[in-house]
Amino acid sequence: MKRAGILNRHLSGALAELGHGDGVLVCDAGMPIPAGPRVVDLAFRAGVPSFAEVLDGLLAELVVEGATAAREIREANPAAAALLDGEFPELRLVTHERLKELSAGARLVVRTGEARPYANVLLRCGVFF
Repeated sequence: MKRAGILNRHLSGALAELGHGDGVLVCDAGMPIPAGPRVVDLAFRAGVPSFAEVLDGLLAELVVEGATAAREIREANPAAAALLDGEFPELRLVTHERLKELSAGARLVVRTGEARPYANVLLRCGVFF
C-alpha cells in the first residue's frame, strides 16, 4: 500500500501512464466530459473534493509545462482564478467553448466535486529532466 501521495488507484495508475505533452483536464462537476479521454471521477458530493484540493495533489506528482483555462473564470470565480494565477504565471486563457474543444484531446480527465463555475484547467505534462 502507498504511504503518501495520491492513494486512489485509478488516478495513480492513470498518472503513471502520462508522458511529455499529454493533456490532463481537471474539471468541476458540471464540465461536459468529452468522449475519448480516460476519466477518473472523484466527485462525491457538491464541493467534495474541491478543485483546489485535487489540483494541489496533482501538482505534487506531475511535472506541468503549461496550463489553459477559460477566461470566464476571472469574473465568475475569482478564487479559482487566483489559485491558477498563483500556480501558473503564464496561464493561457481561452473561451470556455474553446477549452471544451481542447479537452477532447486530453489523455486524462479528473472530475472533482467542485460546484463553483469555470473551475477547470487543462494541464500539459512536462518532463522531469
